[in-house]
Amino acid sequence: MELDSENLPRHVAIIMDGNGRWAQARGLPRLAGHRAGAEAVRAAIKTCRRLGIPYLTLYAFSQENWGRPKAEVDGLMRLLRRYVRSEIEELHRHGVRINIIGALEHLPADTVRLLQEAMARTAANEDLTLSIALSYGGRPEIIRACRLLARDCLDGRIEPEAIDEAAFGGFLYTAGLPDPDLLIRTGGEHRVSNFLLWQIAYAEIYISDVFWPDFGEDHLQEAVRNYQRRQRRFGLTGEQIVQGRAGETKSR
Repeated sequence: MELDSENLPRHVAIIMDGNGRWAQARGLPRLAGHRAGAEAVRAAIKTCRRLGIPYLTLYAFSQENWGRPKAEVDGLMRLLRRYVRSEIEELHRHGVRINIIGALEHLPADTVRLLQEAMARTAANEDLTLSIALSYGGRPEIIRACRLLARDCLDGRIEPEAIDEAAFGGFLYTAGLPDPDLLIRTGGEHRVSNFLLWQIAYAEIYISDVFWPDFGEDHLQEAVRNYQRRQRRFGLTGEQIVQGRAGETKSR
């Protein structure tokens, strides 16, 4: 099945799982799996650019990941800094805008400065928005948004009656981004792991058994093909969808 260029997901979000198990299967340290995973990141960015998918969000480091051994966390932070330094100019040349989401105040200061510089450097780019979730958790994000919204209510900037989904979404880390159409999880696990809990309400979910370091261009294209074979309902019944299509036909 060839990809339908008229039916591409606008926003793809990926839970990049399986780095540690990939390394373990090869008798390597976990950090070797994370280093290999960086190649899969490059492949995902390249594929989205080639297909014309304008938004890609990657779950790189959760708030729960702070509980991992200090040596692994420190190694991940070093790998992150190395990746940003080595890739920033190429990403910029190809029109990629870097957008970091999550509780950045928990990251090392030198890492935060580097990420802020990367975001500033690529802020005007429009071909692909690459959001990287770092020190991120869906529930903490929602609680943070509630606190910010409550503060605006107390300060008189918004009336409680004016709060709707759009207003609430403006207080999330992903404000200004469309919700994901397609959520991919690699590594074979069937859970969303506290990722974009508000935003994936109507996302199509695709599970791949492939560990993230092995998830290449062909695997991402297959996920998009699977997405294109689905009938997106958005809470509608089959009868309502048929009626809507009939109405569209009559109006043409």
